[in-house]
Amino acid sequence: MMTPMPIPTHKTDRPTRRGFLGFLGAGLAALPWVPTPAFAMSEANAKLLVDKLVADINAVISSGKSESAMLREFERIFARYADVPTIARYALGVDARRATPAQLRNFTDVFQRYISVKYGRRFREFIGGKIEVQAARRVKSFIEVKSLAKLRGEAPFDVTFLVSDRSGSDKFFNLFIEGVNMLLTERTEIGAMLDRRGGDIDSMIADLRATS
Repeated sequence: MMTPMPIPTHKTDRPTRRGFLGFLGAGLAALPWVPTPAFAMSEANAKLLVDKLVADINAVISSGKSESAMLREFERIFARYADVPTIARYALGVDARRATPAQLRNFTDVFQRYISVKYGRRFREFIGGKIEVQAARRVKSFIEVKSLAKLRGEAPFDVTFLVSDRSGSDKFFNLFIEGVNMLLTERTEIGAMLDRRGGDIDSMIADLRATS
């Protein structure tokens, strides 16, 4: 498993909790809403999912469309292939336990747009290159599918997807680009946003919507 990014602490009433949860990130499969064993899903099925996902990403980055058009396409791709509720709930962390059902729905909706724009812009940097799917292997409670990003003028680097069928269909629930862990990165950033707003979930959702 790749080394997780360090989790900064903040001078609020919740720093110890956030720091502790960050260190738990090294054991992703042990966390309560990370998918449990995907026995019905094979390595071949997981690789097929990522083959389709990567084909769609490659099509967008080679399309020549404007940035805004590309970002709309990336949001559709994210909605189709990612387990958005799991990713959003993980990003919200322990605060998901006190959120109302309406807040969870609102956060999930705006988080989908936010994450699509953020990672869509990263994939847009791949223009002129492509991603090639390499291999899949089972790792504890999920399947890891490795791919290689080949960009012009740069050394190839890994793009890795973690896939599960816990949601009821095959979806990816985490993504690593050059070793950077999407789940831990987003939990850190959403946690910091909440801390700056005194833990006000509605305020954080409104600000996240404004930045997306």
